[in-house]
Amino acid sequence: MSVTEFARQAPAGADIAAEMAAIGRAARAAAHTLGLASTDAKNRALIAAAATTRDNANGILSENAADVDEVAGQGATPAFIDRLTLTAERVEAMAHGLEEVAALPDPVGTVIAAWDRPNGLRIERVRTPLGVIGIIYESRPNVTADAGALCLKAGNAVILRGGSDSFRSSTAIHRCLVEGLTEAGLPPEAIQIVPTRDRAAVGLMLTGLEGTIDVIIPRGGKSLIKRVQDEARLPVFAHLEGVCHVYVHEAADLAMAKEITVNAKMRRTSICGAAETLLVDRSVAGTHLKPVVEALVAAGCAIRGDEATRAAVANVTPAIEADWSCEYLEPIIAVKVVDGIAEAIAHIERYGSHHTDAIVTADQAAADRFLAEVDSAIVLHNASTQFADGGEFGMGTEIGIATGRLHARGPVGVEQLTSFKYRVRGSGQVRP
Repeated sequence: MSVTEFARQAPAGADIAAEMAAIGRAARAAAHTLGLASTDAKNRALIAAAATTRDNANGILSENAADVDEVAGQGATPAFIDRLTLTAERVEAMAHGLEEVAALPDPVGTVIAAWDRPNGLRIERVRTPLGVIGIIYESRPNVTADAGALCLKAGNAVILRGGSDSFRSSTAIHRCLVEGLTEAGLPPEAIQIVPTRDRAAVGLMLTGLEGTIDVIIPRGGKSLIKRVQDEARLPVFAHLEGVCHVYVHEAADLAMAKEITVNAKMRRTSICGAAETLLVDRSVAGTHLKPVVEALVAAGCAIRGDEATRAAVANVTPAIEADWSCEYLEPIIAVKVVDGIAEAIAHIERYGSHHTDAIVTADQAAADRFLAEVDSAIVLHNASTQFADGGEFGMGTEIGIATGRLHARGPVGVEQLTSFKYRVRGSGQVRP
C-alpha cells in the first residue's frame, strides 16, 4: 500500500474524533499484549523492522524527497530542511538504531530493589511498562523509528503523530515497523501512526483519547512543546528549548577549549544540544578569548559579543539582553566574559534552560563545583555539549531530552519509558 493510499484511510471530512478514539482503544488493547510479550518476541520485531527498513531504503528516500521538495517550495530555512532530510547514511543509521535497541537489556520485569520485612514479607520493586505513549513530533522523520523502537522494547504501545512536513517519510518508516511487529507475531496496533495531517488530531491526543494515553512526549520546536505543556491533560516528558553553555574556566587548556567549543556549536547547529552561549573566565580572556572566538569564526559561526569580547575581537556584533537566552539553532553564538566560576554558574541559572552545560578546565575542584551546582539535566566536564544524546549515553537511541524533575530527566531511553510496581510475597501474614 502506497503512502498516498494510506493517507486516504483518513479522508477530508472524516470524523477525526471517532478515528482517534479508535486508535486509542486499539493501542490500549495492544499495550496489554505487549506488556506481557517476551524479550525474544520484541527483539525479533526490532530486527525484522531493521531489515525491512534497509530493504525499503529507496522507497523511504523517495518519499522523503517529496517531503523536502514540498517544504523547500514553501521557503523553509536550511536548518529546517536539514532536520527533515534523510540520506542513505541516515536511513542506515535508523536501521542500525533499531538493532541497537534490540541489543539493549529488557527493562520490563527487572527487579530494581528488594528487601525483607521483620514480619517475613518479601518486597520487590519491579519495572513495568508505562502503557500507551503518545508522541508528537516535527520535522525529523527518524523519530518515527527511534520512538517506535524504544516504546516497543519497554513494552509500551505508541501512537505517533509526525509533522505535516514529514508525513510521507514518517508513514513509509512506520510501515517497516509494522512489518517487523507482524513478523514477530505481535499486534500491529502496538505502533500506530496518525493517518492524517489534520491538526485536530494533536488536540485530541492532548486530551488523552478518552483515557487511553498515559503520557505525552513532544519533540520539535518551541511553539509545539509550549502548546503541549500548556494544553495536555496528562503527564508530559519534554524540554522547551536547549540554551546550552560552554564555560572556559581559568584552568582550561586552550587547545581543548577551542576544539570543544567549535564542536559544541558547529558539529550540528540545529540540535537541542548545540551550544548557544560561550562564557570565558576574565582571568584567561587575554589568552583564550580571541583564539576561541576566531576558531568559531573560521568554522563559519557569527558572534554576538559583550563589550569585553568586542574589545578583543574585531567585527563582533554587539550582544543584546535577548541573546543570552536565545536558542539560535543556527551558526550563531553569544559570547560573554565572566568574573569567575560563581558568575558563570549564576549566568547559566538565570539564562539557561536546564538542558546541557559544560565546563572546560584542568581544575578538578572547579569541575566538581560546576557539576554539583549547575542544575541542568546534563552537565559535562571537558566534553562537548553535543554528547547530549541517548545514543552517546549507550541507550541505543532516545525519544528526546527531558528537563523536568519528575520521572524522566535527560535522555529519554528505554528505562525512562517504564514505571514500577511492588511485588509482595508472604506466607499468610495479616496486619495487626
